[in-house]
Amino acid sequence: MSTHAIAVAVGILRLADGRILLCQRPEGKSYALQWEFPGGKLEPGESSREALRRELMEELAIEAEIGALLHEQVAHYRDGGTFAVGYYLIEQWHGELINRNFADMRWLAPEELPEFDVLDGNRQFCARLATEGLPPAVPDAGQGKA
Repeated sequence: MSTHAIAVAVGILRLADGRILLCQRPEGKSYALQWEFPGGKLEPGESSREALRRELMEELAIEAEIGALLHEQVAHYRDGGTFAVGYYLIEQWHGELINRNFADMRWLAPEELPEFDVLDGNRQFCARLATEGLPPAVPDAGQGKA
């Protein structure tokens, strides 16, 4: 049996102080109340960067500048879902974050990530962030400025 992976792009939004954004999935959706990074599935014909830019506008009302690809992995879930996930660094965006989609959102130091019930597919990457962190932030990244 062939398993088709659903392509997903997520953003690691980072503030100048090094904290990153983690979001809690709403009740009523699959994997409800688990924590994840903002982003979502690619639509037909979209690149990962285009999809992430669109998803961040839909979920957080920001116009993001998509940075470096940090990590790629295929995640297999117990319910049979298979997702090919690309994690992109986001240090610059325009607009104020507005929660349009999530049950909760938190800015966390990377070492705090293991304290949260993150999606199965994000656990490996979160563990790496908690121990290794991310590359240094870009100074004066213009976060949250219109």
